[in-house]
Amino acid sequence: MARCAFCNTFILIGGPKAGDERFCNNECLRKGEFAKFAGQVPDDLVHRETLKLHGGECPHCAGIGPVDVHTTYRVHSFLVMTQWSSRPAVCCGSCATKRALGDAAYSLFLGWWGIPWGLVMTPVQLVRNVVAMVRRPDAHVENFHKRLRSRARS
Repeated sequence: MARCAFCNTFILIGGPKAGDERFCNNECLRKGEFAKFAGQVPDDLVHRETLKLHGGECPHCAGIGPVDVHTTYRVHSFLVMTQWSSRPAVCCGSCATKRALGDAAYSLFLGWWGIPWGLVMTPVQLVRNVVAMVRRPDAHVENFHKRLRSRARS
């Protein structure tokens, strides 16, 4: 089975290609191409902008930070096809909790309908969302900078 070069999701059939890389959809293709160029930005520039972003307002709700990289998880299934994914977002803790609750509800209703992976992955993704709501990323700005850089390179 192939995996998306950007989000690492399993690809059963098809998917756009760029060179020798395969993507699950056109959005991941676009993000993958962008990530190649983002890795070329100098670290000192990224560090300065990271300080501004981390201490600023949330890009989703315009609320008070700190802003960080939060990841939520979802799964959906249709008989013999099950797809699960991790969904990182740069946002405040409140928005991250709302996203985790939304993805948990999405998985709860749409995750079970695949045999066998839907039955296996739905509880896994639900637990991962609960853990994401309870355990927050380290709020130190240097760790935020590292998470942003690693996400851009993946």
